[in-house]
Amino acid sequence: MTVAAPREDQAEDFLLTGMTCAACASRIERRLNKVDGVIAQVNYATERATVTLRPDVERSTVVEVVAKLGYGATPLSVRDDGSVPEAEAARDDRVADLWRRLVVAAVLFIPMVDLPLVLSVLPEARFPGWAWVVAALAAPVVVWSAWPLHRAAFINARHGASSMDTLISLGIIAATVWSLGSILTGHLPDPSAGALSVFLDPVGPLYLEVAAAVTTFVLAGRYVEARAKRSAGDALASLAALAARDVAVLLPDGTEARIPASALAVGTRFVVRPGEKVATDGTVESGASAVDRSMLTGETVPVEVAAGDTVTGGTVAVSGRLVVTATAVGGATQLAGMIRLVESAQASKASVQRLVDRISSVFVPIVIALSVLTALGWWAVGGTAGDVFSAALAVLVIACPCALGLATPTAMLVASGRGAREGIFLKSHQALETSRVVDTVVFDKTGTVTTGAMSVRAVHLASLDSRRRVLTLAGAVEDASEHAVARAIVACARAEADEFPAVEGFGALPGLGARGVVDGVEVRLEKPLRDLPAWAPEPAADSTLVVVSLDGDPAAVYELADEVKPSAAPAIARLRAAGLRTVLLSGDRAEAASAVGAAVGVDEVIADVLPAGKVEALEALRSGGRRVAMVGDGINDGPALAAADLGLAVGAGTDVALDAADVILVRDDLNAVPDALDLAKRTATTIRRNLVWAFGYNVAAIPLAALGLLSPLIAGLTMALSSVLVVSSSVRLRN
Repeated sequence: MTVAAPREDQAEDFLLTGMTCAACASRIERRLNKVDGVIAQVNYATERATVTLRPDVERSTVVEVVAKLGYGATPLSVRDDGSVPEAEAARDDRVADLWRRLVVAAVLFIPMVDLPLVLSVLPEARFPGWAWVVAALAAPVVVWSAWPLHRAAFINARHGASSMDTLISLGIIAATVWSLGSILTGHLPDPSAGALSVFLDPVGPLYLEVAAAVTTFVLAGRYVEARAKRSAGDALASLAALAARDVAVLLPDGTEARIPASALAVGTRFVVRPGEKVATDGTVESGASAVDRSMLTGETVPVEVAAGDTVTGGTVAVSGRLVVTATAVGGATQLAGMIRLVESAQASKASVQRLVDRISSVFVPIVIALSVLTALGWWAVGGTAGDVFSAALAVLVIACPCALGLATPTAMLVASGRGAREGIFLKSHQALETSRVVDTVVFDKTGTVTTGAMSVRAVHLASLDSRRRVLTLAGAVEDASEHAVARAIVACARAEADEFPAVEGFGALPGLGARGVVDGVEVRLEKPLRDLPAWAPEPAADSTLVVVSLDGDPAAVYELADEVKPSAAPAIARLRAAGLRTVLLSGDRAEAASAVGAAVGVDEVIADVLPAGKVEALEALRSGGRRVAMVGDGINDGPALAAADLGLAVGAGTDVALDAADVILVRDDLNAVPDALDLAKRTATTIRRNLVWAFGYNVAAIPLAALGLLSPLIAGLTMALSSVLVVSSSVRLRN
């Protein structure tokens, strides 16, 4: 009998509908996290929940819990190209619905304001029942256009909760009921006062214009907000659009057949012609072409590829025909990984956002209490009924915390999209929060500052008669390693030996080299920890050295060279110009590391450092008061990337490095490092500016409204504009 393997915890994404403010998102998140076996994170800006479910918890549980709160939750399905159809459809439907309701509200609101003005200018035009005409114009606005606001407020009230819609709905209903009461009792304002009195001194007994104005302004603000959020969130759609829809696969008989790209499997051979997209990640089997990677990495210069080189799905062949063997498909491709990174960044929350969520959850009851206290205060000082109602209504309308809830997530939404277009992927808000305080940038040398494409400059042998044997034994051991030094030694050996004997007991010596047993001989390749053998000549200052020992006796010294990346010196110059200290950290010998450090212009070089020593070096910098960013790419850099305050991994690096880092740099260009830090700092600045505005707006506006210095209509306009300003401020990051 076959026993099914136990299901592991799995993360699921859900599209949420019905949320209207950060308080809604906070309420859903709190309720889901109370369910045993559920860990949820809800993002108001993206309208999505990322939920980790224990094996015995079904997705339907999440849907049911959210539905009981009065909202909707739909499990998201991801197409092969990475797009999410439910999210796209819901986003477009919301924008269209807001537009329809806004148009009706605006069309009817304008004559509601103009009618009193006309009656004041043309007394002969006055007619009995004019107030009922205003009421008829107001009815569709305060009922149909404002229905989403009333519905959300009702659902919240049914569950003993409140949100910004509670404030708006209460204000609209109160203004409408008060006005209808005034019409029925005949207590109407004098039209000769003019429509502008609604804006300047709104203490009369008719507030239908205010109810319609608040509805119109709120809908206008949400429509602009929704459109901005839609464009801000286009990063995922842009990345998904890079995927090829179909591909020409190469059949065994040499003919071609066109199939959907989603049908590709690992090992399938497919053809890429000039102008076509590479369908998936793979290795070039034959052919040569320039490949445009700008859509993925931001690099404008195409890269030449030929047999043996790797290509990435979503890039475009420019000049030649390629035959490619697929090495990764579906969710395992680099493009799919990028999409996951953007989703992760957009779904994550900064610590300040968690504080905002807690504030939003209690803000509405406090505002309602303040509105009641405002009314009692005006009544206590002898204010008229109009004064009492106007001030209390203005407090209700102006204090909505929508801008507060949008301040952080919209900025992150835009920043993640901007970064994706530049080949920069922020894995979480942590990168933003840390980047503001980084003052030191540490670079790994091999493969980061240098190209990593090392070559053997010279081989010095203890015995000239043993050259072929030493090269073969060294190549056999290093053939099992991924390091740049190992690849260079293997290439050198293959020039003189077609095949390598089998290796037993292979083991990597972290930061030193590798070892193994070949044909009964113990072979060790490691950097020299002491003086070179007497028979080895003095090496060049910039050479990397590897000593080969056979059964414990030094037999050869490899002298290798590596080229510095052209972008290294300009990138480091930009960092230093920004006031950051730069450090080169290397396991190589001091002479070679110092030569590279001088070439690129770093402030300090730390050499002869093992992987564990890299972590110690970072800790030493941090203990000296430095806030450190680490840039690396290899397995050896994983611990250091994790230990740094901010880890930046180049995209060509190993999975270990990519997993440990906070920021992924897909571009093979070190200018991405200052670009990433600059983007993170500008995003953090935008978030702070948004929060200062949102907090400052409420702190200043509520007292003004309570003192009767703001009319309810102006309060509604200001409240709507505050959300638009926050979103617009965030959208500026796209440029």
